[in-house]
Amino acid sequence: MKIQSQLKVWGGLTRRDMLRYSAAGIGGLAFGASQASAIKPGKAKAVIQIWMWGGPSHLDTFDPKPSAGADYCGPYTAPISTNVDGIQICQALPLLAQQADKYSIIRSMTHGVNGHETASYITQTGRPSGTGDVFPCAGAVVSRFKGIDAGYKGLIPPYIVLTKPQGRFSESGFMGLRYKPFATGGKPNAPVFTVEGIIQQGITEARQRDRRQLLHNLETYAGKMKGNASFEKMDRCEEQAYELILGDAGKVFDVKEEDPKLRERYGKSDFGASCLIARRLVEQGVPYVTINYGGWDTHKKHFDIMKTKLPEMDRGFSTLLEDLASRGLLESTIVWWGGEFGRGPKIQKEAPWNGGRGHYGECFSHVIAGGGFQGGQVIGATNEKGMEVVDRPVYPWDLLGSMYEQLGIDTTAQLPHPQGLDVRVSPTEADGVTIGGRLREIMS
Repeated sequence: MKIQSQLKVWGGLTRRDMLRYSAAGIGGLAFGASQASAIKPGKAKAVIQIWMWGGPSHLDTFDPKPSAGADYCGPYTAPISTNVDGIQICQALPLLAQQADKYSIIRSMTHGVNGHETASYITQTGRPSGTGDVFPCAGAVVSRFKGIDAGYKGLIPPYIVLTKPQGRFSESGFMGLRYKPFATGGKPNAPVFTVEGIIQQGITEARQRDRRQLLHNLETYAGKMKGNASFEKMDRCEEQAYELILGDAGKVFDVKEEDPKLRERYGKSDFGASCLIARRLVEQGVPYVTINYGGWDTHKKHFDIMKTKLPEMDRGFSTLLEDLASRGLLESTIVWWGGEFGRGPKIQKEAPWNGGRGHYGECFSHVIAGGGFQGGQVIGATNEKGMEVVDRPVYPWDLLGSMYEQLGIDTTAQLPHPQGLDVRVSPTEADGVTIGGRLREIMS
C-alpha cells in the first residue's frame, strides 16, 4: 500500500468550537443535518476504544511465543493460563488472564504497513490509504449513526476522546466538524481533572455564575431583539453550555464520586482513571469513547518500559471489563483494544536500540469484548515466531465492519460526502481491498 501523501490534522473539539459551530445543538453540537436512517436495533449501544498509541507488542501481550527463544520473547518465557481452557497470555497480565471469558483475542490482524500515520489511518478508518479521500474513523462513523443525527439527546458530545486526539489524521475525515470528537485534555488522575471548557482548576462555581451574570450585564443588544430566532438559538446554546459546566452533566468526569476501593482497583494512573471515566460516560449514554493510551512506541529499552506499562494496562483494562460486566453494561458496550500495528518479533539488541522493538504491521493482535461479541475465543494464528499470519487473516475493515453490524449500523449505508460521491460505511472488494470476512465466529 502506498503511504498517503497528505493527512489533514484537526485538534480536539473545544467548548468554543461547540458554541461557534452550533445553531441549537445538544452539547452545543447540533446544527442542520438530515437524520441518519441506516440504523436498526443492534446488540451494542456504545464503544469504548482503548487505542494503544504507538503499537504494542503482540508477543508481549496476547500472542506469546515462549518457544521462539530469548531473541524473540525476551524475559517473557512463561505465559500464563487464563480462566478459559487452552488460552494463554503474557505472564505480565495476570488480572486480564482472569477475565479471558469476557473477551476474544484476534491474533491475525494484518495490513502490512509499518508507518505510524498510515497504519493508524488504516486501522481506525477501516480503509486503505492513497485513495484521494480522508475517510472518517470509527468514532466519527458511530457518531453519525448513533449521535445527534439519530436522536442522541445528551449534553455530553456523542464522541469523546480521553485526553487528546492522535494528531495523525482528521478523525472525522471528509464528514467534517460535526463528527469531530471532543478531546477533554487534562490529566484524569489529577486531584482536579481539568476538562477543556467544562472543569477549570481554581475557578469556583460561584465565580462561574458571576462571569455569566457579567456577560448578561454587558450584552444588551439581545434584550432589544426579543423574538429574534437567531438570538433565541444562541440563548438555548448558552443554557446547555452552562448546564454542562454547572449542572450534573459535567460531573461524569469527576471520579471522586466513585467508591475509593473501585478507584484503587482501576489503578491510580491516568490510564486507570480514563477507563473509569469511560465507563461513566457510556453509563450516561455516550455512544463512543476513545482512550488514547500512549507510550507503546518502544524502539529503545522496550522491556524496561514494559515493567511499568504492562501492569498499569493489566489493572485498568481488566477492571473495566469486570466493572462493566457487574453493572450489566458489557453486553451493550463493545470494548476494543489495540494499536496501529504490533512490534517486531525479533528484539533489536544492537545499538542504538539496546533491546527495543520496531514497528510491525505484518501481523498483530487486537482484543474485542462485549456488545454481542462472545468472549473466551481466539481468532486466527501467527507462526512460531509471530512473524506472519498462518490462519484466518483479519483486516481492519473486517473488524470495523463487524463492530458496525453489532451496533446496528448498515455497512452499505451512504456517508455524507462534500462532493456528493457515493461512499459507503464499509469497503468491499470492488473498492480494491482484500476481504477476510466478518467475525461471525464470535458474533452472537
